[in-house]
Amino acid sequence: MNYRLSTRLEQLERATERLLQSAEALGERAYQSPGSGKWSAAQVVQHLLVSETGINQYLEKKIQEAEGLQHAGLGHFLRSRLLRVLLRAPFLRFQTPAYLTAKTPITAPPLPELRQQWASVRRRLEQILNEYPEQLMRRAIFKHPRSGMLTIAQTLDFMVDHVLHHQKQIERIEKMVKL
Repeated sequence: MNYRLSTRLEQLERATERLLQSAEALGERAYQSPGSGKWSAAQVVQHLLVSETGINQYLEKKIQEAEGLQHAGLGHFLRSRLLRVLLRAPFLRFQTPAYLTAKTPITAPPLPELRQQWASVRRRLEQILNEYPEQLMRRAIFKHPRSGMLTIAQTLDFMVDHVLHHQKQIERIEKMVKL
């Protein structure tokens, strides 16, 4: 695996483990919504799992269509950086894309089951990255719903920032369900 991808995958692993531990530390409160229309910690975990599953599927599809992938330029870089800044802004919340909401069941399974499913999905991501063609490193391969096309490294950066964004959400949920 490319060193840059390996480093990002390690960051993603650490962020994911921290998020899972935070959700698991809530015990039964992990399934308690902090308010009407708000996700529980378990639903946040499930959302991230559904999201990563979709990213894997998209990457696999696009790798098969490698000839048609465009080279990433300055615009891709700038949009990727803006996405990173926005995801890390503590005061911003984002609407979940409708297609992702449709794929996410309302009731989350038990956290141990989600952890196991996520481990399987993550191993698939690792396999994709291990087999990732070097000639595609500078090509735009993943279409983010808001920032557009991203390279594989930018996709992993987004995935890390996405988990960190939801880590903050779980911390807010923790404070609200303890009251």
